[in-house]
Amino acid sequence: MNRFADHFSGAADEYARYRPVYPSSLFATLARLSPACNLAWDCATGNGQAALGLADHFQHVYASDASDNQIRKARPHSRIEYHVAPAERSGLNDASVDLITIAQALHWFDHPAFYQEVRRVARPGALIVAWTYVLLDISPQINAVVSELHGRIVGDWWPPERRHVDNGYRDLPFPFEPVSLPAFTMTAQWTLSDLLGYLHTWSATRRYQHHHGRDPVALIEPQLRDLWGPEQTCREVRWPLGILAGRI
Repeated sequence: MNRFADHFSGAADEYARYRPVYPSSLFATLARLSPACNLAWDCATGNGQAALGLADHFQHVYASDASDNQIRKARPHSRIEYHVAPAERSGLNDASVDLITIAQALHWFDHPAFYQEVRRVARPGALIVAWTYVLLDISPQINAVVSELHGRIVGDWWPPERRHVDNGYRDLPFPFEPVSLPAFTMTAQWTLSDLLGYLHTWSATRRYQHHHGRDPVALIEPQLRDLWGPEQTCREVRWPLGILAGRI
């Protein structure tokens, strides 16, 4: 089994503050397609973003992550039970889960071992859904500056698994009966401070800064300020989701 590569524990506070929220319509759709709404497993939950959305529809949400620091930053909820556990060894009972979700994390897993665990814990007809998002969309000019950071400045510092995100998960193994879902787009209303905070949560940003001893986001911040206008101006930010959905 692959050793857990922890790219985010060192930024757990920033991750909890700046990572965007998934659309509520996504979770309503998943609940409608699940065989029941008793137990959902949110695997690699991070600070519980997807788990909180699931808690609106499921009686119980088992939210696990291999990072203890991420779990300690997760928002509590009466229907969510947080656990520190790798994706491949959840600790769940056999044939107990109606829905398995993996938000922006499937690319990190040991896929054969994880899918074996999925089949063990899933009840017949359970749903498994993984989604990802890549570069944000604000305006053509701002998008171009963010793309410069993503590609030319920190491009060499992305972990190799990141290529699956850039491909929208189209090249990941997913050995389940396909389920068709509508398109979903994540949106947020952000100030410039929110955008800068989000860019600092990128794993490549943190690796670049650790190696070079300087902040790569600072290299594009003057351009962003010129394009943004007053710092407290709110702009809509959009991320189309790339989704894999299957029936077990």
